[in-house]
Amino acid sequence: MKSRMTTAIIVVLTVGWLGGCGGDQQSAPSRTAAPERSPGLKIAMIAKSTTNPIFVSARRGADTAAKELAEKHGIPIQIVWMTPDYEDGQLQATAIEQAVRDRANAILISCSDAKTVTGAINAAVDQGVPVMTFDSDAAESKRFAFYGLDDEKLGETVMRELAGQIQKKGPVAILAGNADASNLRKRVEGVRKEAARYPGIRIVGAFNHPETAGDAAVEVMSVQEANPQIRGWAMIGGWALFTPRLMKELDPQKVKVVAVNALPAQLAFVENGLAPVLLALPTYDWGYVSVQHIVNKVHLNQDVPAIIPPMEVVRVTSDNLGTWARQLQTWGFTVPEAYVKQK
Repeated sequence: MKSRMTTAIIVVLTVGWLGGCGGDQQSAPSRTAAPERSPGLKIAMIAKSTTNPIFVSARRGADTAAKELAEKHGIPIQIVWMTPDYEDGQLQATAIEQAVRDRANAILISCSDAKTVTGAINAAVDQGVPVMTFDSDAAESKRFAFYGLDDEKLGETVMRELAGQIQKKGPVAILAGNADASNLRKRVEGVRKEAARYPGIRIVGAFNHPETAGDAAVEVMSVQEANPQIRGWAMIGGWALFTPRLMKELDPQKVKVVAVNALPAQLAFVENGLAPVLLALPTYDWGYVSVQHIVNKVHLNQDVPAIIPPMEVVRVTSDNLGTWARQLQTWGFTVPEAYVKQK
């Protein structure tokens, strides 16, 4: 099944790129010769999955930066979206290889599985295509820079906020996403590290799942039903809050959630009281800032730090819900007017 899916993606990617390459099908370059490229910049963007709204946000940021920088520098800059529909490191590695064959000037990737994509990243760099990572790094690869955040610190912050919501006592579960993602593993470590500071808090477990809203919500309810004593959920990603299911099945008087991210669909959980604190990532900047650095390196030949100063999270509560909603709106999101009008 995976083989057929991989083949299908290669076909789709090839067709999508031929139009931007003048219709000439290229053979794979040697490992040392850089492929010829047309004027301007073509940046292949490979996020973890097309179904996760945070990466749609990053794509918007990348597209905006490309447009602004193209006008500023007088060159065409194209963002080519080569993200698989679902998380799979091998599909990402295949997309990297395809981007090289199709003469990308640079690759921007959030790694689903660092071990799986490192070889493809290194091969791309050896063939003259610089690679930058965002959100989830491949630290042992030849990528030239990473832009994200301090994931262990973020996990600690999630747990600290949750401890305050449950009066520093009671069983807590961790919603952990993809077990292969290095950034998420670091967040889990941060949650556990912070939880150890509270004698009254016990971690029931860290629960992995496919990173879709439906799968995440099913995992939460399955664990909650098996462990009805759980008082809090430390969600290192807000996947389960992209569907209203939890608002229907969890009592905010008995269970509290603190989750990472605060996109439009998730704001209702703040208003409902189930998730009184969301830790928002400026995911738009994953694309916007990363493209700026790629242009600096590839077009302007400037030095770029290997670790770009991390983005800061925004604490979203009922007190600043309106301010954050308006920020989302400026980034191009459709936000319910009721939130936009709040102070």
